[in-house]
Amino acid sequence: MTCYLDITKSELKIKIKEIESIIENCTLCPRNCKVNRLKGEKGFCSLSNLPKISGYGPHFGEENILVGTHGSGTIFFTSCNLTCVYCQNYEISQLNIGNEISFKSLANIMIELQNFGCHNINLVTPTPQVYSILKALEIAIEKGLKIPIVYNTSSYDSTKTLKLLNKVVDIYLPDIKYGNNENALKYSNAKNYFDIARNAIREMYNQVGDLIIKKELAEKGLLVRHLVLPNNLAKSEEVFKFLAELSKNTFINIMDQYYPCYKAYEYPELSRKITKDEYENVIKLARKYGLKRINTAY
Repeated sequence: MTCYLDITKSELKIKIKEIESIIENCTLCPRNCKVNRLKGEKGFCSLSNLPKISGYGPHFGEENILVGTHGSGTIFFTSCNLTCVYCQNYEISQLNIGNEISFKSLANIMIELQNFGCHNINLVTPTPQVYSILKALEIAIEKGLKIPIVYNTSSYDSTKTLKLLNKVVDIYLPDIKYGNNENALKYSNAKNYFDIARNAIREMYNQVGDLIIKKELAEKGLLVRHLVLPNNLAKSEEVFKFLAELSKNTFINIMDQYYPCYKAYEYPELSRKITKDEYENVIKLARKYGLKRINTAY
């Protein structure tokens, strides 16, 4: 059964109230801006307390185990708490193109995606909008929502916030971008990224465990993404070392689709696509650490 159907209405209301108190002096994510978003004050993410999205619909470009036959019900949230210089979706994540909507409208979108036959609700860049998501989920449950929730994140998440998502999220989908703090700060303006991401992913794993797949669809668990960067800038070996220590059954998708865009050409080391040899060497590293469930581009 979907996780959130096991919690009571009162339990969900308590979670919402706790998140509400967090955004009154916002420490929802590791940025710790301490602005009062309930009063319209805006921090790093430039968001209020209402949901802001750039689009939604059945998505067929995700992992096969999320897409199935009818697509992953994807909601693209506006803004991000990272500012990656090579972001492929920078119009949404950094230029903040999108529309602010009501909690009820977001709930209706979730129901609409379920009615389309989507296999899950895929929340893309949810970290700054956890309050809005829970408020909408409360409404959507009353309307009959029952498909799994996917938390599709950059891994720059506070464990305090993640703990409040326990028994709400079915599938955690973190993209762990770097295996050191230095490159994360330089290319994504994210202080202590690797330390924070490891703590966040440990919390995710403690909640949902290894990925469970039934009838070729992800049902519950941790599904990790890792994008290979040119010149070993992602420090992939450290990523795999950590994931293997977490669980050698960690399901990991090693992605090869990096291409230079946005501000990447300002950094010569990021100004090209990866080579086949670079990608193959990263796969070898994952296998070196005994990771058993590796999804590759070929």
